[in-house]
Amino acid sequence: MKFIKQVSTNKIVYREIPHSDKTITNAVIDTNIELSDLEVGEENWSESDWESAFFNQKSHSDKRKSEYPTIEECVHAILDGELDDLQIKRQVVKEKYPKGVS
Repeated sequence: MKFIKQVSTNKIVYREIPHSDKTITNAVIDTNIELSDLEVGEENWSESDWESAFFNQKSHSDKRKSEYPTIEECVHAILDGELDDLQIKRQVVKEKYPKGVS
């Protein structure tokens, strides 16, 4: 599986299927990272390996964002008097992805 990674951070930043000669150019356009800071990487990964590798490189705050309640859910919880439930949900996510652990 081919992907584009940022040289300066060694993080995967882009993947396009099917991979072509234009993939790295598309990565420059989509990520606003200079071409000189990008390179093509290749690993023999399954789809689940890919998802794990991409997810595990995220910061704790990015991991949390996808699991926190939405603003709409927060507003409803506040209006319905379910603030304790909301705080519990947030705490569970914080414990799952603690600060300082990426």
